[in-house]
Amino acid sequence: MGNLAATYLSLGRYNEAEQLQVKELNARKQVLAEEHPDTLNSMGNLASTYSNLGRYNEAEQLEVEVLNARKRVLGEGHPATLKSMSNLASTYCDLGQYDKAEHLQVELLNARKLVLGDEHLDTLLSMNDLASTYSRLGRRDAAKELSHKAISIAERTLGDQHPHTQAFHRMLKAM
Repeated sequence: MGNLAATYLSLGRYNEAEQLQVKELNARKQVLAEEHPDTLNSMGNLASTYSNLGRYNEAEQLEVEVLNARKRVLGEGHPATLKSMSNLASTYCDLGQYDKAEHLQVELLNARKLVLGDEHLDTLLSMNDLASTYSRLGRRDAAKELSHKAISIAERTLGDQHPHTQAFHRMLKAM
């Protein structure tokens, strides 16, 4: 079911993907348990589909569940837990809840620095996301400072022409 749902997603057939993902999630809850990593992956995938459908409140509800469960089961610094934090922060932005997004993005950035280091791509992406949130909150100076820092590290570690480095530059120009 999961592979077919992924195919539907890649084709933009989100409603059909959702139907399969709901079935898959229910099956995994019955067979594997609520907090099994595979069940949590299915919940996260369904939340992503809800976001694609513009159903951000439903996405938020699932993402909060996934994040809390992953913290309990996998720990605060596990890559899957950190990805869940990123997903929830993104949904908060989609909902216009930038204060909540900022709080979570600061926590995520600090965790990624600790776990992955300052120069890891995921850390740089977190810096860029937080800079964007600062900009949306009207904190332009903080946004630009963090964006410049991310660009500096990206140019040194990824190179000037790397797609992420270029994306960081575009975001800075848009501020």
